[in-house]
Amino acid sequence: MVSSVMYKNAGVDIAAGDELVYRIKKNFHSIGGFGGIFNIKDSKYSLVSSTDGVGTKLKLAFLLNKHDTIGIDLVAMNVNDIICLGAKPLFFLDYFSCGKLNINLAEQVINGIALGCKLANIQLIGGETAEMPGFYKNGEYDLAGFTVGIIEKNNIINGNEIKNGDIVIGLASSGPHSNGYSMIRSILSEDEIKQYRNQLLVPTTIYVNPVLHIIQKFNKEIKKVVGIAHITGGSFKNKIKRILPNNVSVVIDKNSWEIPEIFSLLQRKGNIIDEDMYKVFNMGIGMVIIAQANIVDKVISSLKLLSFNANIIGHIEKGDRNVKIL
Repeated sequence: MVSSVMYKNAGVDIAAGDELVYRIKKNFHSIGGFGGIFNIKDSKYSLVSSTDGVGTKLKLAFLLNKHDTIGIDLVAMNVNDIICLGAKPLFFLDYFSCGKLNINLAEQVINGIALGCKLANIQLIGGETAEMPGFYKNGEYDLAGFTVGIIEKNNIINGNEIKNGDIVIGLASSGPHSNGYSMIRSILSEDEIKQYRNQLLVPTTIYVNPVLHIIQKFNKEIKKVVGIAHITGGSFKNKIKRILPNNVSVVIDKNSWEIPEIFSLLQRKGNIIDEDMYKVFNMGIGMVIIAQANIVDKVISSLKLLSFNANIIGHIEKGDRNVKIL
């Protein structure tokens, strides 16, 4: 069996990343959430920001010469983070760097970013294009982005209200989104990547509209949606644990949703144990909402009316911040 060391051998060390965050948080205690919070003095509002890239999914864009959707991934990785705090994203900036600028290629990428902003109902207000000769291989580039949102201070969702008996709702992903691609490239050959290109390059789902709709509908007077987690690097255990109070744990029923075939394929070909799959990949769940039990059916119905597939995938119980996948 391939163990968790496989992802490390593929070039990504999740434990090292966690250790870096731990060290940084010793001096900067507010760092480590899904977004950075800036409290505006003498105002009822806070700004929430996030910065991110799309990782080695770019390598697939290079191999397949498809650059028109990777910008959607970039926007999604940022806006999906700040809505976890309940913030409404406002605007986006991008950073595109390359060795030698290919105008047609860059235009495709930026058009994708613009489309991602449209899907998230935010403005693309600027960015930076950098040429760095000798730094990148011919035809390759890197992408990063930055978004800012706003929220009333009293409405910030930080997970503090999560309690025993709350229910975990999973929102379907479109595929691997923008995580685990170093492992994917270590499992699949170039020919296989080309064969499964549609499943692998499908853009990351942007959850802004449905999540904000749910928050506005069910958190008007008191918070009934009490926790939101974007399932990305580190997958279920790292991301859901991030929002849990110290006195509860979460139990995820991995048989409660249909796992997309691409993940089953990767598991078979890589001979990967279940535990490692759920450490690296979203396994078909891109966003998690934790809500009070009495509104769960209404939340799921509201999401389905917005054409977002959602269902109950777990529950909260008394514990010590564990994430159990059964």
